[in-house]
Amino acid sequence: MRSSIMCFALLASLIVLPDSLSAQQPNILWLTAEDIGPHLGCYGDDYADTPHLDEFANRSLTYLNAWSTAPVCAPARTTLISGMYPPSTGSEHMRSLTKLPENFHMYPVYMRNAGYFCINPDKEDYNLDKVGKVWDEADKKDPYAKLKANQPFMAVFNQTNTHESKIRTRPHEKVHDPAGVRVPAYHPDTPEVRQDWAQYYDNITKMDKWFGDQLAELERQGLADDTIVFFYGDHGSGMPRNKRWPYNSGLRVPLIIHVPEKFRGLAPTDYMAGGKSDQLVGFIDFAQTIISLAGAQPPEHMQGHAFMGAFADPPQEYAFGFRGRMDERYDMVRTVRNKRYIYLRHYMPHKVYGQYIDYMFVTPTTRKWKELYDAGELTAAQSLFWQTKPYEELYDLEADPDEVNNLAESAEHAGVLAELRKAHEDWVFDVKDVGFLPEDELHNAWPNLTPYEIGHAGPEVFPIKRIQAVAASAASQDLQEIPFLVDMLKDDTSAVRYWAAMGLLIRESTGVSSAQKLLRRMAKQDPSPSVRVIAAEGLGRYGDEQDVKIALNTLIECANAENHGAYVAMLALNSIDFLDDRAAPIKTKIESLPKKGDWTPTRGNSYVQNLIKKTLADLDN
Repeated sequence: MRSSIMCFALLASLIVLPDSLSAQQPNILWLTAEDIGPHLGCYGDDYADTPHLDEFANRSLTYLNAWSTAPVCAPARTTLISGMYPPSTGSEHMRSLTKLPENFHMYPVYMRNAGYFCINPDKEDYNLDKVGKVWDEADKKDPYAKLKANQPFMAVFNQTNTHESKIRTRPHEKVHDPAGVRVPAYHPDTPEVRQDWAQYYDNITKMDKWFGDQLAELERQGLADDTIVFFYGDHGSGMPRNKRWPYNSGLRVPLIIHVPEKFRGLAPTDYMAGGKSDQLVGFIDFAQTIISLAGAQPPEHMQGHAFMGAFADPPQEYAFGFRGRMDERYDMVRTVRNKRYIYLRHYMPHKVYGQYIDYMFVTPTTRKWKELYDAGELTAAQSLFWQTKPYEELYDLEADPDEVNNLAESAEHAGVLAELRKAHEDWVFDVKDVGFLPEDELHNAWPNLTPYEIGHAGPEVFPIKRIQAVAASAASQDLQEIPFLVDMLKDDTSAVRYWAAMGLLIRESTGVSSAQKLLRRMAKQDPSPSVRVIAAEGLGRYGDEQDVKIALNTLIECANAENHGAYVAMLALNSIDFLDDRAAPIKTKIESLPKKGDWTPTRGNSYVQNLIKKTLADLDN
């Protein structure tokens, strides 16, 4: 099996240049801003102050439906660099690190093979291991001079003025009047929220000046007429319920592309100065698109669709997104949209939307929002973020851009629900979504296979249809599925048992009591530590006194990362935190857990200690 995968990978790594390729190729420049949605004047936002971007849009093509694929930086940038969906490469989780198959390369390798000089001097942040030479050397102080001497070039310049962390930087000199902010329906209208939103717009104005400076330097170097320029954000705004959440508000980004006159033959068919396109495009398409602009045929293993250049594909009907582990908190959401509707599938609906994430709670809006929820002072729409989730969500983006009126139960929308539900499941099977595996197994169960190879190794290794079917049954919350889930606890595949145990946990005491003896045995003896953790969490939260003792013994053993590694420890610490006061008997043992060691991941190295700190704080309150 591995040899066949490697042969395919070798073929996929070869870049094909047509015989008619012109000696003159366009330079390509990506100018990217962090953590912004399309809150720009050229997108019709009257509160925004973005003169340079507005002028740029007047002579360029603006995309109205561009998606980042992931609502947070590292997975989004991983999509960009690979041209592959992170759920297919095991890189969906925030600040994780996996490998591509041998001979699958990051896009600069293919661009270099096509004759390009490739630099990215500012930020990478990939969840994939960089193998060999990816980027060329560049002087951060004077990158344009280097580019002028090395054409054609592919360059990525990133600025951080708009990052989430800048929203909460204090002191701050106000520019936009907070009174003029449009507060979305899901946020409470308070001075703290208004200040954060206004400061976000202040930061965008600062970024707009940076953007203008980049274009001026491009012109000064005499490069403007030879360079296709992309401007985009790396995901939605840094405000809570935008960043980290695969709603349209977390995935929709500004995308404005300028094609100089001499390269208009490479432009999209709907290109016109000052034009607007409603075509669905996303980060998954960017790698193929620039390879196509270089005149080369994109590799077969890439999963997007070029929307410009010699090898442009027809427009796509759907765009896809996802949410995996966000920092120290586990979750699994998959998203699909067409031009009007967005569908979300929650595979862990028992977890609240706004799980406590240490970094997210630094933002004043997050803290005030939770404070008002605890005090019972929010509207229904504002309260949802702090509650558990439904199995499915469906929103009409035209009628409900804030995505607060869930249409999943609407008989009138049953047809579009069925359409997008099917599109989601077809995508899962098409890309071989390995996000259905517990994170520990993704890294450790098959040490000789990359996650992508696991997904493509066949049903004897990864029976995706059976695993997804059990996960969907688990997440459905349907009590009639309990007999099926109990039966699946005996399956030979650990991921099936993991989701079956999750399904009983989701059904709380009704589910746990239906398989109490079996869950006890699994919590003690299952070969998979991830399965043991989920079985133990169900017993600990919804079982009797004996169940709690079994659960605590299992969870504290698994929470020690020296025993099974960081990912099992994180899973167990999440479970312990959800036990609330039932975890009190092991408080002293939690205090003694190791926070760092040889097991600490290269990326996300603070997550275990964040969970320990939060769990102890909860037990003290």
